[in-house]
Amino acid sequence: MAKSKRNTTKRKKETPTETPAIKAPSKKQWRLGAGMFLLFIGVFICFSVISYCFTWQQDQSELMSQGSIWAYLKAGGNQPANWGGRLGAAISHLLVYKWVGIASLAIGMFITIGGLGLLYGKRIIPVARYIRWSAILILLVAPLLTYLMPDASFSFGGAWGNEAIAYMNGLIGSAGTGLLLLGIVCFFVFVVFALDISPILRKAKKAAKKVAETAATLKPEKTESTTSEEAEPAEELKTGNTATEGVQPLESIEEETEQEDLNIELIDNQAEQHTVNDMYANKEEPTVNEVVEETPTPEPPVQEANTEVELNVPEAENKTKKKTEPTDEENLSFEVNQTDEEKIIPQHGGHISIQDNEKYAPELDLPDYHFPTLDLLEDREQQKIVLDKDELEQNKNQIIQTLRSFNIEIQRISATVGPTVTLYEIVPAEGVRISKIRNLEDDIALNLAALGIRIIAPIPGRGTIGIEVPNANKQIVTIRGILSSEKFATTKMSLPIALGKKIDNENYIVDLATMPHLLMAGATGQGKSVGINTILVSLLYKKHPSQLKFVMIDPKKVELSIYRTIENHFLAKLPDEEEAIITDTKKVINTLNSLCIEMDNRYELLKEAGSRNIKEYNAKFIRRKLNPEKGHKYLPFIVLVIDEFADLMMTAGKEVEMPIARLAQLARAVGIHLIIATQRPSVNVITGTIKANFPARIAFKVSAKVDSRTILDAGGAEQLIGRGDMLISFGSELLRLQCAFVDTPEVENVTDFIGEQRGYPSAFELPEYEGDEGGGSDKKADLTNRDKLFEECARTVVTSQSGSTSMLQRRFNLGYNRAGRIMDQLEAADIVGPSAGSKPREVLVHTEAELEQLLNSL
Repeated sequence: MAKSKRNTTKRKKETPTETPAIKAPSKKQWRLGAGMFLLFIGVFICFSVISYCFTWQQDQSELMSQGSIWAYLKAGGNQPANWGGRLGAAISHLLVYKWVGIASLAIGMFITIGGLGLLYGKRIIPVARYIRWSAILILLVAPLLTYLMPDASFSFGGAWGNEAIAYMNGLIGSAGTGLLLLGIVCFFVFVVFALDISPILRKAKKAAKKVAETAATLKPEKTESTTSEEAEPAEELKTGNTATEGVQPLESIEEETEQEDLNIELIDNQAEQHTVNDMYANKEEPTVNEVVEETPTPEPPVQEANTEVELNVPEAENKTKKKTEPTDEENLSFEVNQTDEEKIIPQHGGHISIQDNEKYAPELDLPDYHFPTLDLLEDREQQKIVLDKDELEQNKNQIIQTLRSFNIEIQRISATVGPTVTLYEIVPAEGVRISKIRNLEDDIALNLAALGIRIIAPIPGRGTIGIEVPNANKQIVTIRGILSSEKFATTKMSLPIALGKKIDNENYIVDLATMPHLLMAGATGQGKSVGINTILVSLLYKKHPSQLKFVMIDPKKVELSIYRTIENHFLAKLPDEEEAIITDTKKVINTLNSLCIEMDNRYELLKEAGSRNIKEYNAKFIRRKLNPEKGHKYLPFIVLVIDEFADLMMTAGKEVEMPIARLAQLARAVGIHLIIATQRPSVNVITGTIKANFPARIAFKVSAKVDSRTILDAGGAEQLIGRGDMLISFGSELLRLQCAFVDTPEVENVTDFIGEQRGYPSAFELPEYEGDEGGGSDKKADLTNRDKLFEECARTVVTSQSGSTSMLQRRFNLGYNRAGRIMDQLEAADIVGPSAGSKPREVLVHTEAELEQLLNSL
């Protein structure tokens, strides 16, 4: 025995030393090695080029005497002065003297940054863009340095700079060369840094007007004589051709229009991010930083609308004139905030690689499974947010005029343009009550002639008051655009769902596992079914069939039928059911109770494994710390989807509400999540028990404010404009989103793509549940109709000396009713004693021989 133990210990010690010799280097090791190599080369080139600037005279004579670089490297002799030795002197001589001068430092820096990117595991700079701009910079800097220092002994511009300046001097002369280089430098600076000098030009224009006004006031007599003598030219002055008396009224009109038209500055939060990945270079968004120039026409469209109002209401003419006087508006700033589209990961042949960070062992069951590709979704044009400046200016003026008509002054106003709604944020003056602005919702909607005005007073965390106004031209948010974004492709969420876009055009992606349940409501035709399809498609694009299962309940019988083709991949059902998508109310009750049994079984597994949630449990199972022979297995996420909950509550009532409430209260930790949708968010449907356990809620457009308060505990859903416009209450915030649109043919393409692949032999089986009529208490009936697993269960009970129903459930993967029925049969056969409450039953048979004798006598 001692020798055998020693031999086993020796084998255990030898195995780990043999494994690394056979194992080949991983990709990470190759990447780290290449990164270190490139980092060394880049730093060596930079040091050599910098040293060459000081030691070139000492090394150049010896290098030139050898005739070639190779001869210089082979030859011995004096010690080179360059920091990089002979190799450094040769490389720097080639780069600086024979090529592009000291601008060659960009080459060494590029190699250095590339090595750092390999070490960190991510690309620090975009390769294609850096090469493009570096080439332009090198081609520009070398001739510029040569032109600025023509008599320098050191070759700052290299051979390229000398040849380029010599050619341009002969072609256009020295002065022409200088002007050409200056123009190229200015163009380069304006393009790279996106400089805008229109504010400077506007200030210069205003200063010139003030100078003209002072000059006109100093010479009044001369202007009067000219106007009396020249009557005909005065008619021409109305067109603004000369600078006499007719200029003064024209200038005053222009000043009024300038003061009434506030400057609209488009602020781009990502305008200075020039280090975007090169894969997005082909889909670069245009720079949004621009200032809307003042219209030269003296009569803008807003003034024409005001003249019409004055004609219809002559009594209010003087009041409107007084309130539109440019007394304070020139100091009121108006900004339009807009963010760029998020980064898009390009397709390679119409495919996208979306992989999870963790490699789960159950994925080996379907090793050939391929995630759906983006070309299955319709390639609609990515509609960018188009700023209608006239609409923004008109809405801004109407808001200011409406507030001032109620004696409400504001300090600042800005606008954030989204796909369907524009958010105007205002900062009221000191002493203005927020409730006073909140009560003007209908008045602002009347003046703007818009449907769906919503006032947020105040906006949490900003210190402003928001007014949401629907856009005249609404854009569609495509599911393909969100799924192809870098934010979705690189997310580490357990169950990521791409709902849509916020008002600031940012993709809204949230984890269903943290919600943990979702309640959706809205009137018919406002986007509930599209929202459900968006959630399901998002999960199908991100999760493997071994990681996720759906339980679909569809009382409408047509909404979720499109997912039948993925039954053997993603769907779960009862063992004896033919259809995986449940439409019958009685089967719905059995399925919900079966999910409750599955929840209880999972909690038992977590209890034995010492884990608090499904994530910790699966992590232990992956690391092979749990024994499958003891009933442990990998637990996939289960998402219950109910398309029309109101119909179930009408037909089943409490029988449905009780298991739903149990799942909502307890199922989060074991990976069971609920998505419930209804078109009638009344108190009878969304009861207090259900509502308390659904912290995440989505409201599409509803017909009444009462329905909005039922679903969100706040108003606002009745002010939505429909067609995917929704409010989501998650955490402590209430956000307005535009739901991503996915059409039925697109969902069919995705499900057909998955269904054509090899799947599991059958759908994921839930625990068996037979209802109240399945369990009997008659012992004679139990013994005459014994279960098929009766003898195996009896042997297990006798062997373990534990008569527990939950033990039978785990060992044989049984439902609660079937396990209880077998336990009653064991009691009738005098194998176990009667029930003792929460304690296990007493086992009356102590040996297997006694059990075999008892079984033969039955």
